[in-house]
Amino acid sequence: MIALIDESRCIDCGACAEACPRTVFDVDVRGRPTIARQADCQTCFLCELYCPADALYVAPDSEAPEAVELEAARPQMGAFRRDHGWGEWADRVPNEHWRMGEIFERARALAATIQTKT
Repeated sequence: MIALIDESRCIDCGACAEACPRTVFDVDVRGRPTIARQADCQTCFLCELYCPADALYVAPDSEAPEAVELEAARPQMGAFRRDHGWGEWADRVPNEHWRMGEIFERARALAATIQTKT
């Protein structure tokens, strides 16, 4: 679940809010995001992937908010983007997200077989 925004790193681009499928963020007129609806976060990490400034920390617990100190979270900020080959890391780390298509296809096929049995 989204835990914090590092105000000193945030560049007011609003990319996190645009990427969020659950509208967890509010953005002011300058583009500065705030966590407005934390309980709506589905822990998809899209905000963290699209943040070019590595200013967000999403805690892995999707069930409950987690109290996180900024200094403890800073070393992890940007790790999800880096480890998934996004942005400036694209030429150094392979992006394996294309594999999700195969997983979704298997899930669709399984769902179809379950529906035919009922």
